[in-house]
Amino acid sequence: MSLDFYLEYKVDNNDIEVFSRNITHNLGEMADKAGIYEALWRPHRLSKDWDKGLLEKHHMQEYKFEDEHIVHAHEIVEKLEVGLKDLKNRPGYFKTFNSENGWGMYKHFVPFVEEVLEACKQYPNAIITSSR
Repeated sequence: MSLDFYLEYKVDNNDIEVFSRNITHNLGEMADKAGIYEALWRPHRLSKDWDKGLLEKHHMQEYKFEDEHIVHAHEIVEKLEVGLKDLKNRPGYFKTFNSENGWGMYKHFVPFVEEVLEACKQYPNAIITSSR
């Protein structure tokens, strides 16, 4: 399983992709410990309307909520900056979450986060789509 992270613009009912990256879901725990899991895997959960208690129990309601709540790239920039700084300041800690099978390594995750952050800054009004 993996994360497909996209930045897109809607133009005349068409999705224009400006950025895409893929990374293994094995890095989910590392992302969570860095405080950026939701920004990358489930950005809709950052919405002020997100009701964690109700929606996490009802997957179909969460998918509906996700479809109805657009998140723009600029909305996750600060969270990614903080998480990336933490990743870089504590590599030893984060490497403890490396996947034993080699699919999900700190050395791959940091550049991924850097690229996503840069793209979010370059395309601040792009819509985030995360496919898990």
